[in-house]
Amino acid sequence: MVRFWVAALISLLLATPVQARWLQAESEHFVIYAEESEADLQHFAEMLERYHFAMETLTGKHTETPSPSNRVTIFVMGSEREVRKAYGGNDRYVAGFYVPNAGMSRAFVPPLRRTSGEPDFSQTVLLHEYAHHFLISTSRFGMPRWLGEGLAEFFASTKVLKDGSLQIGRPANHRAGELQYAVEVPIRQLLDPALYDQKKGRFYDNFYGRSWTLVHYLWFSDERKGQLNAYWKAVASGTPTLLAAEQVFGDLDTLDKDLDAYLRSRRMLTYRLTPDMLPIRPVRIFGVGEGMDKMLPIIAHSQSGVSREEALELLPKAREVAARFPADARVLAGQAEAEVDAGYYDEAIAVADRAIAIDGTVANAHLQKALALYRKAGDAADQDAAYGLAIRAFGGLNKLDYDNPLPLIYLYRSYADRGLEPSEHAQHALVRATQLAPFDQDLSMTLAFMYAQTGEIEMARYTFAPVAADPHGGPRAEIARRSVEELADAAEGSPFRFSFFDEEKETETAAASDPASGTE
Repeated sequence: MVRFWVAALISLLLATPVQARWLQAESEHFVIYAEESEADLQHFAEMLERYHFAMETLTGKHTETPSPSNRVTIFVMGSEREVRKAYGGNDRYVAGFYVPNAGMSRAFVPPLRRTSGEPDFSQTVLLHEYAHHFLISTSRFGMPRWLGEGLAEFFASTKVLKDGSLQIGRPANHRAGELQYAVEVPIRQLLDPALYDQKKGRFYDNFYGRSWTLVHYLWFSDERKGQLNAYWKAVASGTPTLLAAEQVFGDLDTLDKDLDAYLRSRRMLTYRLTPDMLPIRPVRIFGVGEGMDKMLPIIAHSQSGVSREEALELLPKAREVAARFPADARVLAGQAEAEVDAGYYDEAIAVADRAIAIDGTVANAHLQKALALYRKAGDAADQDAAYGLAIRAFGGLNKLDYDNPLPLIYLYRSYADRGLEPSEHAQHALVRATQLAPFDQDLSMTLAFMYAQTGEIEMARYTFAPVAADPHGGPRAEIARRSVEELADAAEGSPFRFSFFDEEKETETAAASDPASGTE
């Protein structure tokens, strides 16, 4: 599994109770596993759900209720050391990370704590990343870098008040030092990502803080009411970012001076959204059982992303736990996952079959059986039959969760991995999978290449665009940008040259909103 670091994520309430047991919280958009008190876990889950609904309220962007597989799963680890161990390595700056895979989005965080004053920075980072997750799920247009990061910072500064209200649009105090002491990014470099990359120096600058300032100013300014939305519409329609800024904001030097004056303001507007303004569905909390209490740390480590060597170290532990709880289908599915990671596919299939026989509703058992069969198919003498068997196994997962994107993805891959032209049905499956998991940028790249291959040039360019705009996309974003240029040539009659990659994933894109009036 691919992984990448996000930085320290949230903390909420008190110390872990003695003889703690793993609890599972299920809400509309999240699944959370934690060795915490039920009250702490309830508070955490409700805060995240209200944060999600607050973004819907303020942006006017509404999401469909995700299927079980498309919720974000959060593992609350026992310590920051355990988080670093799951991540791999001993980097002391890594206190949490996030894996935005289709059907398998995972976040790994340290123990929960709650502060009465300024929000803990780890909370700010989690909310920043989830803002990206939410916003990219509500728009398929590539965002200018300053706008994507500025919006994420705007929402990430949220504070939970004593009565459960959310105060949103607060000053980004965690950027105060950056705004005061870091190298200042001139307005034209802020607005033009190409110019910023060209001029960016070796020293830490105030790009994030300045991006927050511009978003906050445009959002609440009476004098510039409507400009944020007008700018975004201009960019989304194809106007270059700097030209759109000049057309909408007017003289940019004046805008820069206005931002400096805004930062000197003694008071800023914010939103205060009370719990009754953010209705959420009930959160369900329950114990996972004795067997899963032992298996969950192994599953968490496995799902964080492991090499085969790491998987081989985990496997004996998984087998030992499963041997103690042979009638627990979820435990057996956990062993099957460890077997798949270690490359023991026949063993994985056998264990998954035992789990399914005990409880056919355990989705992970169906998934691990299908993955094992799929990975065996590549070396099979009769690949057509082997891939067909794997796809039928994915059908078991599909029956449990019709909107799980993984069966759809592997249906498409079963053609591509055999060097065959995907059927129309498989192509539609890939389109649907991308709709279900727009935050998975590797999946978007696959879809964009499919469009290019079938001659749908405009759809390919449209699909590449958000990936190309990702400021942290690395080689993936560079390939997307290059592909957009080559597609422009293809539209004029030159052949499109395909590029393939295997890079780390991260989700750092956002969508804009209609500014609304705030309250002090």
